[in-house]
Amino acid sequence: MAERPEFEFVGAAACRDKKVGNCPQVALNVPGVVALRDSERPETIVTMTADAWATLTDAVKAGEFDLSA
Repeated sequence: MAERPEFEFVGAAACRDKKVGNCPQVALNVPGVVALRDSERPETIVTMTADAWATLTDAVKAGEFDLSA
């Protein structure tokens, strides 16, 4: 079984407020891999390629996942 890399997760600036309970966190420190997790469930990590991350963030910016629509 392959060993999991040591990810260094960070949250968005808005999530650094102590009053905010949970936030998505991203790790970009492992070359070629973007890792995501929920701060309330840090044991569950989703990874993707940098290209997949770019596709996802472009879609979010374009409003494809707008929950208010």
